[in-house]
Amino acid sequence: MASTLGCCRRADRTVGQVAKDFDLTETAVRDWVKQADLDAGTRTDGLASAEREELARLRQEDRRLREDVDILKRATAFFAKETR
Repeated sequence: MASTLGCCRRADRTVGQVAKDFDLTETAVRDWVKQADLDAGTRTDGLASAEREELARLRQEDRRLREDVDILKRATAFFAKETR
């Protein structure tokens, strides 16, 4: 991927030429270039890789916490019923 990005950044080849040279789709090459620019801070119209990783981790943690809350609600209802 690094060599692919280097070819595009040097501007000696177009995205289409790079995609053809490496047997990739133009969309994939454009996405890689965009992501590299986001990671480098030269673009601000998306999430950097670190931000994407953090978002995925936070979504996973949120899902786990929601499951924990659901379990606690069920346990509370069960014990409330048992004490009557």
